[in-house]
Amino acid sequence: MKAVFPDGYNSNTTVLLCITFIISAIVTIFIFSTNIQAVEKSFPFYPGEKLIFQLKWTLVPAGEGILEILPIETINGVNAYHFVLTARSNSFIDFFYKVRDRIDAYTDIEMTHTILYKKKQREGKTKRNVLVYFNWNNNKARYSNMKNVREPIDLLKGSFDPLSAFYYIRLFDLKEKLTIERPVTDGKKCIIGRAFVIKRETLKLSIGTYDTFLIEPEIEHVGGVFEKSKNAKIQVWVTADKRRMPVKIKSKVVVGSFVGELVSATGLEK
Repeated sequence: MKAVFPDGYNSNTTVLLCITFIISAIVTIFIFSTNIQAVEKSFPFYPGEKLIFQLKWTLVPAGEGILEILPIETINGVNAYHFVLTARSNSFIDFFYKVRDRIDAYTDIEMTHTILYKKKQREGKTKRNVLVYFNWNNNKARYSNMKNVREPIDLLKGSFDPLSAFYYIRLFDLKEKLTIERPVTDGKKCIIGRAFVIKRETLKLSIGTYDTFLIEPEIEHVGGVFEKSKNAKIQVWVTADKRRMPVKIKSKVVVGSFVGELVSATGLEK
């Protein structure tokens, strides 16, 4: 999945990279494939779940990212999960580069494929309203951004948008040295992404101590600042319990270290 970043970066765009990197990391990392028979009652997440992350560039607070599940909706006659990710810069960063982003993703309630994907991007003077329509009758997806409509692309069976792929991974039992794959699309291309479960470790955060698995994605298809950074890396820690909940995201790129840490989790499955 290709993350979108400025072609260049300077002192005015560094703080923007902090926000957009963390959000892109969240929606890029969870890309994998295994066949399972899932039922809604066994899912480790439910509508009402809300995860809030504090975003930092090096040691500087830059804003927050929120992952939440809204009530089940009907999309084109299909009952669907509604996943939402929002990114918001804080008042200090607003003075330099205001960020207000929102991603909405809809999947069937069996979690087998994406139905609809939307992204509203407001970063400085940049404005995008992206819609990706999925037509599973002919295995096509069509991307549009305001009046710019692209030709449909072919979909691989069981493709997810990047945000829905994050929730899909939570259906699986993780273990060290596991390699996982899944078709993922942003409407512009459809690729097979890979992620690797590196190790199990205890992680101490401000809100508590967690038993976690460390996951690192293959970043071959991640563009922008990652392409400009030698030895770039994305790391995500998820809890080792049945929730598989993300608690920390970290990266090393040419412009510095970016971190997102969980500061609030509500609406969790008991």
